[in-house]
Order: sequence, then C-alpha cells, then structure tokens
Amino acid sequence: MILDNCRIFDGVSETVGAGRSIRVEDGLIREIADRPLAGGEDRIDLGGRFVMPGLIDAHVHAYGSDGNLSNIDRTYPALRALQARRILEDMLARGFTTVRDAAGGDIALAIGTEQGLIRGPRFFYPGLAISQTGGHGDPRAPDHYPLCSCAYCGSATMVADGVDEVRRAVREQLRRGAHQIKLFVSGGVLTPSDPLWMNQLSDEEIQAAVAEARSRRVYVMAHAHTNEAALRCLRNGIRSIEHATILEEDGARAIAATGDAFAVPTLVITDVLSRRGPELGLTPAMRAKAAEVARHALASLDLLRTAGARIGFGTDLVGDAMDQQAREFVLRADVCRPIEILRSATSINAALLQMEGRLGVIAPGAFADIIAVDGDPLADIAVLGRPERTPFIMKGGEIFKNLVN
Repeated sequence: MILDNCRIFDGVSETVGAGRSIRVEDGLIREIADRPLAGGEDRIDLGGRFVMPGLIDAHVHAYGSDGNLSNIDRTYPALRALQARRILEDMLARGFTTVRDAAGGDIALAIGTEQGLIRGPRFFYPGLAISQTGGHGDPRAPDHYPLCSCAYCGSATMVADGVDEVRRAVREQLRRGAHQIKLFVSGGVLTPSDPLWMNQLSDEEIQAAVAEARSRRVYVMAHAHTNEAALRCLRNGIRSIEHATILEEDGARAIAATGDAFAVPTLVITDVLSRRGPELGLTPAMRAKAAEVARHALASLDLLRTAGARIGFGTDLVGDAMDQQAREFVLRADVCRPIEILRSATSINAALLQMEGRLGVIAPGAFADIIAVDGDPLADIAVLGRPERTPFIMKGGEIFKNLVN
C-alpha cells in the first residue's frame, strides 16, 4: 500500500515535509519519498493532510469502567472484559494506536487485541498494580471490617507487605507476561485512607520490585504525586514516574539528570476530578486532595519542561470521563509548545515503552501506525483534542478508519 500526498511529522523533527509518499508492506513502513512512489496495488491520497505516527497514551485503565474500584471488583470478569473491549476500541478511534495500562491490564486483553477480537491499540500491560496495606492500591475504607486476615487482591490492584511478599507479587505479574510493573509510592486522590503526602512501600520493598523487573529486562512505573515520592523513585531505580504532580525544582532536575527516567503527567484526570468531584461521588477528603493536586499540576509540568526532563503523555481517565482522553493535548498547551506535546505522545512515549524506532516515528522499519489529521497540530495543538479531525487511522498496516476519500 502507498500513502500519497502526505505532510509528514516524523515524531521528532519540527520540520514537516509536504508532498511525500509512504510505502507500507507487511505492517511496516518500508520507504518514504519526496515524490510519488511507483507500484502498489492500493494507493490512498491523503490530500496534503498532516500525517504523523499514531498517538501513544502511557497511562490508561482498560478495566477502568467505573471511578470506584470497589464497583469494578464486584463486576463479573466477563463483563469487565466486554467493557474493556469498548474502552480500547474507542481509544483507537481517537487515534491512539498504542496504550500502556497502569493497573489491572492483563494478557487476556493483549491476546484479544493481537487476535483481532478487540479492534484496539497495541497494548502494554502491568498485571495487578502493587500496593502496601492502606496504600493507594488498597480501596478498603477505614471502617471496612475484614472477614478474614487475607490481604486485599482485586480487579486492578493487590496488597503486598514486606520484601518477600513484594518480590513474590512482582514475579507473579512477570510470569503472566507483564511488560512493566506498577507500584504505588505516594498517596492518591481516589482512595479513602491515604493522604497525598504519605510515603508508601519501604525503600527495600521498592528495590526488590526493581531488581525482579530488571531480571526480565522490563522496568517499574510508580504512582508518585509528591516531590519526595519522585526522589524516592529515582533513588531506588524506578524508571517511570506517574503524575509527578507536586514537584519542586530539585525533583524535576533529578528526573532530568538520570538520563533514563521519565515523568508522565496526567493533567486531564486532575482537571476532571477537580471540576466534577461531587458529581462523581468523591468524598470531601477526596475532593480536597483533588484540589491540592490541581493547584500544582501545571507548575510541576513547567518545572519538568524547564529542567529538560523526558516527559511522557498519559491521561489516567476512568468511568464516563474516558471520552476526554484527547483533552490532555489542550491542557498541556498552557505550558508546553505543540512540538513538545507531539513528541511526548509519539517518540518520547515510544522510548519509555522500550520501543524506540519501532513506535512513535514515521521511519523505515517502524510499525505502520499512522494517522492523518485535518489541520496543523504544530500551529494549533487543539485539533488533536477533536477526534473528528482525525479522518485516517492505520495500525500495523491495517486501516481502521478512512474518511479521506
């Protein structure tokens, strides 16, 4: 297949080449030329549209059909899978050809996508995210009375206390094929018993998780709102710092200085929770935490940008807020240049996923994950906040949407 008449953003360079053609064979980009390419039984004229790598969201919740984790736990697994199918297919329809799950995503969804049972994005999953008792991955309220002494284990998260338990939990997720391991290292908004400032998991527990992940040549991502949590992550070998919402200059500089760490801000979920807290059933304590995060989120992103940190693109949405996924582009524009946001959602996220050169770029040898946009995101990033402005979506050489002709 040949895609003609493209204005190509390659995922890295701010220079966009017009009138270019792309040859796609066997799911890969084989050739890019400044002229119409010869051959090819199938040709699509993209009409001079802005053509770029498929978008990557590095913080999603495929099983996050409800903002209340306890409600998801009570749902039949088969129903959860059907809900996840719709969630993932909707993400692909917005132009996200790759996603990284942050809690609960599993091999069933990955295989379902690979086999075409789910027409969704490429799927990187962590298995169950790991929390200490009373941490952000433990949804039990303070007045919850356990009927047994066993630790919590639900649809998205599990509790592990002590080095040996954490090590066993990580090994189990790796046995199930996890692409990365997820830990909770600070408090969070939507859990009932942990303040934002609370440090979670000991250094020794974190180090055990990191060591086990490295033994499989994968990495650890960690929920970490505060500056102290971010510094603990870096000190103990965590590679992907999620949210990084309440940073200070030393934390931002430390993330940049490591050379291997990434921060993945998630502005849109902060925006949703701060605006819709009562409607979503957040308790007064949760609403107060949401407001605290919202006060710092943009300033923390600016600190990361100024420090030169590698900034990924994530959204963290749940429930009926999922359709706000593309709004992350608009919210970041208050601090970041369009080219910086585009790189975050393409080549930088690809490097985060250990898929540099294969995803997030338009280049020979990369997967043919390609979208075409009506408008110029480099001039107005808001066009990516409107999925109807993305009339062409290809993943792995297969066309999932074509409204260009």
